Amino acid sequence: MLKIATWNVNSIRARLERAIAWLEKASPDIVCLQELKTSNETFPYDEIHAAGYHAAVYGQKTYNGVAILSRNEPTDVMVGLSDDVEDPQARLIAARIDGVNVLSVYVPNGAVVDSDKWIYKLAWYKRLHRYLSRRYTPDDPLLLCGDFNIAPDDRDVANPEKWAGSVICHADGRASLQNLINWGLVDTLRLHHVEQGPYSWWDYRHLGFPKNDGLRIDHILSTPAFAERCTDAMVDREERKGKKPSDHAPVLAFFE
Repeated sequence: MLKIATWNVNSIRARLERAIAWLEKASPDIVCLQELKTSNETFPYDEIHAAGYHAAVYGQKTYNGVAILSRNEPTDVMVGLSDDVEDPQARLIAARIDGVNVLSVYVPNGAVVDSDKWIYKLAWYKRLHRYLSRRYTPDDPLLLCGDFNIAPDDRDVANPEKWAGSVICHADGRASLQNLINWGLVDTLRLHHVEQGPYSWWDYRHLGFPKNDGLRIDHILSTPAFAERCTDAMVDREERKGKKPSDHAPVLAFFE
């Protein structure tokens, strides 16, 4: 059994004690992390290695940052979208682990519809689509994991009316994610859960988590042949509880 996880930790250094405890408890084989909020130089490699994981890191001070943790050593590590756009934001890292292509992505939030950040978000989705098309095919064993900052449909939103038209639920954003999926990807959680929810993010404010006023914006996407091996998927809601949690919970998928 191969256990894959993705988790926006909302600062790896602020969440380090929790992250190490969760790695020991959940024991995933591969973990994609987002929003590290630290540079490569200050990433806690020693603590991660002591927990039994290699770490491929694309850090950025204060903002963004992505990483892939794995039991077995990653190879062919690459960072960024490798196109002709000058972009200093650390939002994608790719590696090959045991013959599987693994990508950890942190898609821009977009702030407000029609803002410069919204335009950047939609453009970033197009760049990611081109990146996949250049480097891979849908027949490759591939996992695209991360915080996509899009709730695919209203099943993924506890209060759709509140979020309608926002950068998380806007039709253009949802179309961007769907276009990416149409390249040749499968939403692994929806293979096993077709009901309302579960959610992976809850606002720190307004009792978002106790009220379960959440959104599912963190996804594990897989190419079809690899998705056929997916036996289950879940959100580890327990990790959102307790002292100093991230506002995101880990999402996991299990593969034969």
